[in-house]
Amino acid sequence: MSEWQGRTAVVTGGGRGFGKAFGKALAGEGAHVVLVDIDAGGAEAAAAEIRALGGSAEGMGGDVTDEARMAEVMAQAAKAHGGIDLLVNNAGLHSDEYGQPILKMGLAKVRRLFDVNVIGVACCTLAAHPHMKGRAGASIVNISSSAAHMGGSAYGDSKLAVAGLTITFARELGVDGIRVNAISPGLMLTDTIRKELPEATKARVQAMQLIAGDGLEEDIVEALLYLASKKARFVTGETLRVTGGMAAGV
Repeated sequence: MSEWQGRTAVVTGGGRGFGKAFGKALAGEGAHVVLVDIDAGGAEAAAAEIRALGGSAEGMGGDVTDEARMAEVMAQAAKAHGGIDLLVNNAGLHSDEYGQPILKMGLAKVRRLFDVNVIGVACCTLAAHPHMKGRAGASIVNISSSAAHMGGSAYGDSKLAVAGLTITFARELGVDGIRVNAISPGLMLTDTIRKELPEATKARVQAMQLIAGDGLEEDIVEALLYLASKKARFVTGETLRVTGGMAAGV
């Protein structure tokens, strides 16, 4: 029997992309999955896909920067299923709109970027904490980015802050038996990236990799399943770079 049988996972940004893929994988392992997304319809549609495949899932709407709403979401998930075993802080802003230079974006967009990517992680973690405390194998996985390790963009700086929060929360929540880790994806050729990414950009990034070939969504899913599992029981405060070596460093 899978270790996820009967356990509950909350995934933010769960309506599409990595979040949806995480939900499908965890539900496939037997977990009950709560997909949270600012697009409530998208979250429920993704949950419906999981249920159609035989998994257990529900979708809930909410902005990760809304403290009161995130408290409601976590309390509702915990009440329905007896607690929360895994929180995946996946929600984030990363479109071309938020990948521009600070001088071009302006303060309002920079503030929104950090609100979602950084404060959102803190908000959801604080909201989930009372429902995870003391649960055997409880774990939080944050989604950072290879941009965090390379410098030069407000987006990368926001994800560097996520890596920092990962260490801080690992220190603070360890006493409650909660491990906290992060994943820094490199260039992952999801369906969206395949459609939007210029070939020249893809070639430039892949030339920086130490492993030839395409990074795929399932590479990040496998990293999540490892970090959240018993196999990683002695791993906390770490950020796992899944970049084909592109962001290798000390």
